[in-house]
Amino acid sequence: MSEEERKDNYSADNIQVLEGLEAVRKRPAMYIGDVGLKGLHHLVYEVVDNSIDEALAGYCDTIHVSINEDNSITVLDNGRGIPTAMHTKEKKSALEVVMTVLHAGGKFDKDTYKVSGGLHGVGVSCVNALSTHLMATVRREGKVFQQEYSIGKPLYDVKVVGESNETGTEVTFKPDASIFESTEYNFDTLAARMRELAFLNKGITITLKDKRITDDEGNHPTTRYFSEGGLREFAQYLDRNREALIQDVIYFEGERERIPVEVSLTYNTSYTENIQAYVNNINTHEGGTHLSGFRRGLTNTLKKYATDSGMLAKEKIEIDGDDFREGLTAVVSVKVAEPQFEGQTKTKLGNREVTAPVSQAVSEMLSAYLEEHPTEARLIVEKVILAARARHAARKAREMVQRKNVLAGGGLPGKLADCSEKDPAACEIYFVEGDSAGGTAKQGRDRHFQAIMPLRGKILNVEKAMQHKIFENEEIKNIYTALGVRIGTEEDSKALNLEKLRYHKIIIMCDADVDGSHIETLILTFFFRYMKELIENGYIYIATPPLYQVKKGAKAEYAWNEDQRDRLIHDMKGAGSESSVNVQRYKGLGEMNAEQLWETTMNPESRTLRQVTIENAAECDQIFSMLMGDDVPPRREFIEKNAKYAKIDA
Repeated sequence: MSEEERKDNYSADNIQVLEGLEAVRKRPAMYIGDVGLKGLHHLVYEVVDNSIDEALAGYCDTIHVSINEDNSITVLDNGRGIPTAMHTKEKKSALEVVMTVLHAGGKFDKDTYKVSGGLHGVGVSCVNALSTHLMATVRREGKVFQQEYSIGKPLYDVKVVGESNETGTEVTFKPDASIFESTEYNFDTLAARMRELAFLNKGITITLKDKRITDDEGNHPTTRYFSEGGLREFAQYLDRNREALIQDVIYFEGERERIPVEVSLTYNTSYTENIQAYVNNINTHEGGTHLSGFRRGLTNTLKKYATDSGMLAKEKIEIDGDDFREGLTAVVSVKVAEPQFEGQTKTKLGNREVTAPVSQAVSEMLSAYLEEHPTEARLIVEKVILAARARHAARKAREMVQRKNVLAGGGLPGKLADCSEKDPAACEIYFVEGDSAGGTAKQGRDRHFQAIMPLRGKILNVEKAMQHKIFENEEIKNIYTALGVRIGTEEDSKALNLEKLRYHKIIIMCDADVDGSHIETLILTFFFRYMKELIENGYIYIATPPLYQVKKGAKAEYAWNEDQRDRLIHDMKGAGSESSVNVQRYKGLGEMNAEQLWETTMNPESRTLRQVTIENAAECDQIFSMLMGDDVPPRREFIEKNAKYAKIDA
């Protein structure tokens, strides 16, 4: 059919109306973010959010989550149970309405739930649509009700299957393998979210069981999460791998202007800030009005105390808002009846009425603490002054990095082999470990769109360094200059000017050995601490060079893991009578020639890139602090616990 015929054939019959849950299956990413691991785990969060809503309303205190043997999920709570009576308008059971109609549920009725969790509000019906099988079991009114579904469609009407004196809802669902890239759940990913929910909703018990694993006694690994102290304990958990500046966690809980506010904060001796902000249990990693209120209250209160105490009298430098947040760990949680989200990933709170209550709450709690704890107050102000001095030194170092206009072509690092393409969306840069591998990559690349920047050995560990030392470091200066970004805007002195970014694919390419992994981690630590926006916008990737070359005669194949290697050896041995198969283990990029490096690791048609994302900012912060910080015991404990998973090449 020609283009003109296609145009003429466009009629009313071409307009599709997706009924029921068909829209979810047609465009799943619109509802759950993506169809990768993030979307897969989001299904669990949607179901758990319903149970959390019951807890927020005061009717539930226990939630059990199980990963079953077949990677299906069961979520059981002791709430009131989803209503099962006939829905007047829909002419079907309310349970079936909740499970099969988008945007149906008690969370939209403010008499039922004053606030509710969940970012998209699509609820369990979306989970149902994306599951090959879902079973809902409800205990209420002395009975046990049940209904099963397949890809969102009821298999039978809601029926009574027993009696019970208990109440609650149990949902078991099996994600659709034809929708998701993988249907294997990660225990640690779910554990991080369950732990977070326990901190954010104190007094609730959440258990996570992995039925895919059985010990010698026939038991399944089960972890219980419970927090009596809420955000007070959350701040302690986040800071457990850092040296404390003050021993206390400053805490506030209450309502201001009818908005529930809970805040905790403490200070450590590090040079980074870690503020986790939540709205209705949603981690708003892009910030918003509640975070603005927190920063305003913190800055104004500390600045007033420092001025009134006379500690700033001899200082000739001006104190900046950032100075008050160096070494700060804080958690801010607000509950908003009608949250308005905006930003790149719809996780930035836009409700203006939230700023003042949070600012007021922070100011009240901090003022009281500073007055009652003069020794700790002095330690905090001294750290603020030290941060201000370091910031002024860092500014001078930063100005050296940003002196020339990189877009005009001036001032680019000498080792950078740039590409000819000027559209950042089409350009990519490889940060390569060492000059030798960098030289090979320069020979093997596509010069049109691929730039190569060799890095000399291990870059500075920014987790242990003051800011001015970071900007004085030659390798880090080269990274900033090559990327074309600078730090600092009028609105936020730590923000990056992403509109100047010269490459939209920033690829870390290191050797496949211990040193390579260390360098990879050092670079990621730098990006997470000082260029987080690059990760949040999806610009950071890790190259995956092959681990093995399996060769027989003139035929050579590559393997990225041991299973692939063994399969290739088996296939090649079976292909002839000789059995002489040569296996080469690549420990360094320099062991490959330019053609091999292009073919396996740099060619967009055949390479595999791992995109770096932030699933849980609080967990990321804790991991970087543990791996790269000064405190040795937590790192030793991590190594001892995970050493059994390390593979040693013969």
